Amino acid sequence: MWRSCLKWITLILGTTIGAGYASGRELWQFFGHESGLAIVLFAIFFSICCIVIMQISYRLQSTNYLPVLKEIVGEKLTKAFDLLIMLYLFTTTMIMIAGSGATGQAFNLHYSWGIVLIVVILVLLFRKGINGLLTINQFILPILIGGLLLVLLKFTVDQDLHLLSHWEEQRNWMAAFPFTALNILPLIAVLGAIGNKVTSQKEIIISCIGSGLALGAVSYIYNNSLIQIADEIILYEIPLFAILKHYPLSMVIIMSILLWFAIFTTAASGVLGIATRVQYYIQKPMYLIVLVTLIIMIPLTTFGFSNLISVLYPIYAILNLYVLARLLLYPVWGIVNRHKRT
Repeated sequence: MWRSCLKWITLILGTTIGAGYASGRELWQFFGHESGLAIVLFAIFFSICCIVIMQISYRLQSTNYLPVLKEIVGEKLTKAFDLLIMLYLFTTTMIMIAGSGATGQAFNLHYSWGIVLIVVILVLLFRKGINGLLTINQFILPILIGGLLLVLLKFTVDQDLHLLSHWEEQRNWMAAFPFTALNILPLIAVLGAIGNKVTSQKEIIISCIGSGLALGAVSYIYNNSLIQIADEIILYEIPLFAILKHYPLSMVIIMSILLWFAIFTTAASGVLGIATRVQYYIQKPMYLIVLVTLIIMIPLTTFGFSNLISVLYPIYAILNLYVLARLLLYPVWGIVNRHKRT
């Protein structure tokens, strides 16, 4: 069971920790000063939402997100949110591909080489379908989170920071709602595709609470570090590099590679959501659907990494608030609906 739990934890974290998160840009956009309580609430909301989504997926034995989405938002709104999820997955995966190009430039590679690299690896990954993604997540995510935590904790110790020093005022606690909402749609898309692979309610609870605790802890430490360099962040497209400037070039190179891993895992999760949904209509091999999808995305990656994040993410977060409310209230209205049917 513990191996299964680890598999789902890495899938959840891989879906959530993308380039925007790992770079610090996404966290700083929503949190920053006076956000300790907001991050605690986010960890709680995130765990609850994951539990609800996985339990529905498990009960329905779903292989794509549509039945799960229908259960969450209702029959009337399913088509609208189905379109929203596909648009979200498409654009965020496109953002990750653009991020791969930007990361390649950090190594003096042409922008297009970073894009070609991630596209080729994604197509090869899905030759084994979902199992390929689950396997590589279990390898990449511990390295990614471990490396990120190592840098953040080292920075905390070197700068003599105190993790509980910003709790006098917590006026930004409402940020927990849009930030959680931002991450909901990809979770529905990905967790909705693995319902037939989950084996028990117990592994759902452990996996979801474990994911929420891990993400909450990393977010809190990361945000605390970013607060210390708030005046410098405006000078960096990737706030993480404002922290890394205090350390040797070798650490910058290692973290740039780990940042690319974050880009890759989120792109893979987005492509999984798209491919499983398209397979519902077109019975073609998954890798072929992935290839066609990525070819369509490539010309659209020229908008720029930070521009795409700053414009699209807040819009999606607001639109997703309805889904967040449905998930948080599902234990109540789900019981009521089942009583009505009986």
